[in-house]
Amino acid sequence: MQLHPTRSTFHVGLSGAAMVAMGIAARVPAVVAFGGAIVLAVAVGRALALASVTRLRASGFEMVWAQVRRVVRTTRGSEVRIQAELRNRGVDEARGVNVRAVASSMLKVTADPPVVDIPGGGRVRVDIVVEARRVGRWGLHGVSLEARSTPGGGEGLYEVPLMFANPLGVEVLPKALQAIGASARGGRSRSLTSAGRTAMRAGEGDELRELRQHVSGDPFKRIAWKASARRGQLMVRETERDERDVVWLFLDASVELWAGEPGRAPLDSMVDEVAAAAAYHLGRGDLVGLAVVASRLRTFLQPDGGAVHGAKIAAALASSASMVDADRTELDEYDVAQRVSEHARPLDSAGLVDVARGDLDKLAARAELLRARAPFAARKPFSRTPREEKLRHYLASFGLEVPPRIEGEREKTEQCMAAAFERTLETKPRPSLVHVWGAAPASLAPGAAAVASPGGTAFRRALARLRGKRVAVHWTLAPLEASVVKERRDDVRMTLTLPGMPGKTTGVQLRHAVEDAVLVRLRAGRRRDERALRRLGIKPSALMITSRARTTTLAPSLPNARNDSAEEPAAE
Repeated sequence: MQLHPTRSTFHVGLSGAAMVAMGIAARVPAVVAFGGAIVLAVAVGRALALASVTRLRASGFEMVWAQVRRVVRTTRGSEVRIQAELRNRGVDEARGVNVRAVASSMLKVTADPPVVDIPGGGRVRVDIVVEARRVGRWGLHGVSLEARSTPGGGEGLYEVPLMFANPLGVEVLPKALQAIGASARGGRSRSLTSAGRTAMRAGEGDELRELRQHVSGDPFKRIAWKASARRGQLMVRETERDERDVVWLFLDASVELWAGEPGRAPLDSMVDEVAAAAAYHLGRGDLVGLAVVASRLRTFLQPDGGAVHGAKIAAALASSASMVDADRTELDEYDVAQRVSEHARPLDSAGLVDVARGDLDKLAARAELLRARAPFAARKPFSRTPREEKLRHYLASFGLEVPPRIEGEREKTEQCMAAAFERTLETKPRPSLVHVWGAAPASLAPGAAAVASPGGTAFRRALARLRGKRVAVHWTLAPLEASVVKERRDDVRMTLTLPGMPGKTTGVQLRHAVEDAVLVRLRAGRRRDERALRRLGIKPSALMITSRARTTTLAPSLPNARNDSAEEPAAE
């Protein structure tokens, strides 16, 4: 156990030592005795604090979450309150200062109140306010504080840092799919056709088709009583339903699209837009499929409808933020093992003292046992060895984040997307609309080498097959500007003298000038990519989400795949 003096204790002890030195130099015994008494009081206070905190921990000082469920679901940009209960089972009073939650950096977490007094045998609740910054599965690993004894109700001289390891998961979902995931299950079955063309047919719907005479087998709820009274015979309302589209949503989850401040990266906006489009089509009754691609095919959900399928799409979008796979992070097996060891030490009953440093096999076996306490049932990540798979699976199950790799995966993503296009044509029912969110294909970059690349050839061939099947293809380019533009606040101005420029320039003005130059280049590149997509027969979509209100505006032509395909030029 480590004891740390408080700031006041340090100042008092330093004053006592200085007084002793001054008394010795001046040969004044009273000053030496007074300073020595101060130093002795500080030493006695340390012994008392050590004894009281040891007794406090031995009698039982714990933290539990007030809620029963181990996973809290929220939406990006929203706040959720989680109550943590500190329990003091001893007889001595204790004070906890600097109360804080240990959580992922993708969560902005504050504790209220930051200072608590826990009486002997009592309990105190602390509100943990969590603000989600990015869609994904993140861990709230526990609560830490500095415990002080309060002899006689006074302020403690020393404090002991305590960490209460009690994992809790926070699943951050897109706001558009949160309502679908929380909706009630069950209800009357709504049978929908598997055809991908829009057409009006008789059936359950809101549009009146005709009034006809009642025949045997018609339900009573369809009887038009007023019309029946006027005509003197039972009349039935015949309504119309329309056959729905089969929509495929493609999300480019390449690691370079996570660049930027959490919550403002291009992939953050694209995840919200994909969720909004999925909620829109599911609300219409369309069959929606989802493919999340990167250097590998990460998710491939067959087209389906309903609230259950909406929950699957939300879970797939939440897992797209994970960088724990071996091909998406810079951490090798030993770096992953170090993170697992640091996190598992407070959870293990023996503190991993029996696991030697460098013994990765034993650490992986222990991590597999401790994974039973994890809040998430994560999929097994991509790894090179079974031992590394266990270690990475531990990180994913507890919501531990890892940094993304430095090198991008744009060319491999294009090849993977071409293979996913081919796979959608082999699935039943056949798609009628394919909408892609991502960066422009690498083969569209200027230069003959990019056009002749294997990924570019496969992409053009798959696109030609889609267009040959009369499938409308929309493409929403990644909003790269989102990672550059920030709110221009009244920052502290730093004056700089730049060579070759007259006068002085402030640091804020220089930053704004650089941002404007980068934005001009990004917008020019966006216009070039849109022209290249149109030449391939792909329609750039105007699907956008506002940054402040988080409201979704869908292009009017998005659901009508039949009319759009007739107006677009043929693929080259």
